[in-house]
Amino acid sequence: MTHAPEIRPDQSTALLKELHILTRDGRLNQDSRRKLKQVYHLYHFIEPLLEELLTSSGNLTLADHGAGKSYLGFILYDLFLKSRNAGHIYGIETREELVAKSEMLAKRLGFSRMSFLNLSIEDSVESTLLPDQIDIVTALHACNTATDDAIKFSLDKKAKFIVLVPCCQAEVANVLNRHKNQSFGMTPLSEIWRHPIHTREFGSHLTNVLRCLLLEPKGYQVKVTELVGWEHSMKNELIIARRTDQPRRNARSRLEEILQALNLGELRDRFIY
Repeated sequence: MTHAPEIRPDQSTALLKELHILTRDGRLNQDSRRKLKQVYHLYHFIEPLLEELLTSSGNLTLADHGAGKSYLGFILYDLFLKSRNAGHIYGIETREELVAKSEMLAKRLGFSRMSFLNLSIEDSVESTLLPDQIDIVTALHACNTATDDAIKFSLDKKAKFIVLVPCCQAEVANVLNRHKNQSFGMTPLSEIWRHPIHTREFGSHLTNVLRCLLLEPKGYQVKVTELVGWEHSMKNELIIARRTDQPRRNARSRLEEILQALNLGELRDRFIY
């Protein structure tokens, strides 16, 4: 165990101890250091979005889907919103015990503009506990189709920004695998996913390509980058979408063509709506 010079000077060490990132004596182990680096790096991307919203409207709302223990929400509040008399963060999580723990922690720390909701993403769309519009939607390591549900929530709430770190994407790979024999007779592109490891990796990559093509005709400008170095996490792709209300004209047709060319027609309703 070593001392933690990585911790930002404006970061609450009390919060980091509560989140078990720091030990009681203020030290940081290797696993916690890796987790903290990921969250800080994500904060680096989100901070200018928060600043832009506060500058333009004087307020902001952020919904964190699949919040878990709400590491991200607490750190965003601590580093950005705590010193400002504006902004509200909603942590949305299906595990009731994690919601209860987050509520107690926010109360102990005096983080009054944080709410924690025991809801599925689907239920959160209709919930009266959330405002009609959410400015920023985040989903950090939302597994498989939970990322797609977060995108649908974002579109319904007319989010100005969407920040996604997808994880464990199996659905597209499963469809590719199920239709593999049929695809061999349709297109030489099926060689891309002929081997099982390629099916898994190509399916994961393709999922994020399709998500970007889904967002662009909805009027979002999409940026894709890596969250941290590959030595820290293999679930490393970061998608940031900004609503410009200027749809990319050919994105939908490109999406249609890809689904048809790769024999993925059964996924049309998931990615085209």
